[in-house]
Amino acid sequence: MFATVYSLSRNKRSLTVALVYTVLLSMALWGAWEVRFDFQVPPDQAHVRLLSLLPFVLLKVALLVLFRQFSSMLTYFGLPDLLRVSWSMVIAAIFGFGWWLLCRQDPDLIYILPRGVLMTDLVLSLGFVCGFRLALRIYRERVTLHRTMGPHKSRRRIAIVGAGDVGASLASECINRPARGLLPVVFLDDDEDKRGGLVHGIPVGGRIDEVERLRERFEFDHVIIAMPTAPEKRLREVIKLMTDKGLGVEIVPSVDDLISGRAKVTRIRAVEVEDLLGRDPVALDTAGITHMVRDRVVLVTGAGGSIGSELCRQIADCNPSRLILVEQSEPALFVIEQELVSRGMGAIIQPVVADVLDRPRIVQILARYKPVLVFHAAAHKHVYLMERQPAEALKNNALGTLLLAEEAVAHGVETFLAISTDKAINPTSVMGASKRLAELMLQGLHVSGQAGKTRLMAVRFGNVLGSSGSVVPIFKQQIANGGPVTVTHPDVTRYFMTIPEAVGLVLQTALLGDGGEIYVLDMGSPVKIADLARQMIQLSGFVPDSDIEIKFVGLKPGEKLYEELQHSTETHKPTTHPRIQRFVAEGIDPEMVRRELLQIQGHLNSMDINEVKLAVQKLLPEYTPYLD
Repeated sequence: MFATVYSLSRNKRSLTVALVYTVLLSMALWGAWEVRFDFQVPPDQAHVRLLSLLPFVLLKVALLVLFRQFSSMLTYFGLPDLLRVSWSMVIAAIFGFGWWLLCRQDPDLIYILPRGVLMTDLVLSLGFVCGFRLALRIYRERVTLHRTMGPHKSRRRIAIVGAGDVGASLASECINRPARGLLPVVFLDDDEDKRGGLVHGIPVGGRIDEVERLRERFEFDHVIIAMPTAPEKRLREVIKLMTDKGLGVEIVPSVDDLISGRAKVTRIRAVEVEDLLGRDPVALDTAGITHMVRDRVVLVTGAGGSIGSELCRQIADCNPSRLILVEQSEPALFVIEQELVSRGMGAIIQPVVADVLDRPRIVQILARYKPVLVFHAAAHKHVYLMERQPAEALKNNALGTLLLAEEAVAHGVETFLAISTDKAINPTSVMGASKRLAELMLQGLHVSGQAGKTRLMAVRFGNVLGSSGSVVPIFKQQIANGGPVTVTHPDVTRYFMTIPEAVGLVLQTALLGDGGEIYVLDMGSPVKIADLARQMIQLSGFVPDSDIEIKFVGLKPGEKLYEELQHSTETHKPTTHPRIQRFVAEGIDPEMVRRELLQIQGHLNSMDINEVKLAVQKLLPEYTPYLD
C-alpha cells in the first residue's frame, strides 16, 4: 500500500513538473518567434510556428527527462542542475540547426525553424527554466525558511574575518538563508588587493587590526573567523585581538574537517580554549605508526579515560586486527565502545571490564587475546583525591603497572608503553610519586634482565586540555554558574597539550627505543592558570573581575606552583623526533626500589596516610610529602 501511495505521489509530482516545463518552453519558443520578427510574425510563418511548437517543445522536455530534471526538486537549484538544463537546451538547439541544414533547400518542409528563432529560443528557454527554478529556490530560502525564525527574531550583524573562498561561502550561506539569523556587513582581510572590493555585495572594509574602526562604521558586535588554513599562531593572535575588543567570536571548522567532509563551512562553532593554547600541528611518522599497528592485536588499559579513549580512536584508524579495550568503569567503557561502533569499527574492537590489579583476570585477557602492543593508560590521576588515600595511588599506579608489565613480559608482548606525567618529576604529591615509582618499576624489570624481548617504556607529558578533572571543564562550569572562577595562586603555571596531539606523540614514541627508556613530550611554554581563566571568561562573553570574579584560593596539598621538566639526577638526549626527548637517569637503582616497594605491598591497607607517604619518601628521596 505504501509503495502504491509513494508511486502515485511521485507520478503526480512528475506530471506537475512536466506541465511546468511544457508551459515555460512553449512560452520561450513563442516569444522567440515574436522577437525574431519584431513582434509582427508574417502570416506565412504563423502556421509554421503553430505546427513546430509541439514537436520542438516535446524534444526539449524529453531531453530534460534524459538529464534527470524530472527527479530534481524544483525548489532546489544549484550548479549541477544549471549545467544539466543548459546541456538539454543546447542539444535541442543543435538538433534544430541540424534539421535546418538538412532541409533548408526543400520549401515544402514547414517544420523548419529560422536560425534567429533557434538562437533566441535557446536564450529564452534557459532564462525561463533557470529563472523559474532560481525564483523557487529564493522563495524557499528567503520566505519559507524565514518563517521558521518567528516574526520577532532579528538578524545579528556580523563581520567575517577572511575574504577567501571559505569566507565567501559563509557569507553566501548567511545571505541566502536568513533563518540562520546572521547578516554579514563587512569582511576583514589583510590582503591589500582585496581591500575596497565586494564579495557577494559585502565590502572588504580593511585589515584585521582595524577592527575597532570598522566596528564603529558597520555596527557589528560579533565576528566569525573564516581562516581554516591560517597557522595556529596567527589564529590565536586574531582570537585574542577580537576578545580583547569585547567582540563575540566564533570560528569555522578546521581545514582537515572541511576536506574530509566531517563539517561544512556553515557549521560555525564557538571558539574554545584549545584554539588559544593549541600549537602548530605535529609532524608524525604516520606510515610508521600505521605499519606498527596494522593487522596486529593492540590492548589499551584505561580505555574509557581521556587519554585511553583517544588512543583507541587513533589506533582503530590504523586498522589493527583486534583492539582490546580494558576499563574498570563500565559506563566509561560503554561510551567509547558505542562511539567506535558508530564509526564502523565494531568488528575489530573487544570491550573488556577488568581491574589491572586483578592478576588472574589480566592473565586470562593476555592469554586469550595475545596482544602484541600494550598501551597502559589506566591510573588514578587526581592529585588532591590521592593525597587523602595514598595507598590507593600506590596500588593502582605503581603496583598495577608492575603487575601488568610482568604479565606482559610473561605473555610475550612486544611493546609495553605506560603513560606517565610531568608530576612524577621531583614530586610533591603522592600521585606524582606513584607515577615515578611506576617508571622505576619498568626500569627495574628492564635492568634485572626479566623483560626478555618486551620493550618496557614510559612517556611523560603535562596536562591535556579538556580531560576529566582538568581546569578547563572546571572553569567552564564555574563560568556557567556565574562564578567565581577559582585559581589556586596568581603565579601558578602548567604545561598543556591537546589530547589528540599528546596521543599522536605517544604512538610516535612507541616506535622509538629498545626498552627501559623514559620519554618526555615537548609541551611548549607553560601557561599561567590565571591568564587561562581570564581568556575563558572573555570567550564566554564576560569581563574578568567585573562580570565574573577570579578568586585565588591557595595551593592544595600536593600541588606545585610550577611543574619541572626533569629530575636533578636526569639528563636528556634527543631522539629522531624533534618533539620527543629521552631521559637517562643516573645514581638510581630501580631494581632495588622495585624490591622494597614489593616488601611494603602487603602492609599498605594497615598503614595510615602519613606512614604511607613517609614509606614512599624512603624509596624516593626527591619526594617532598605533604603530611597531616
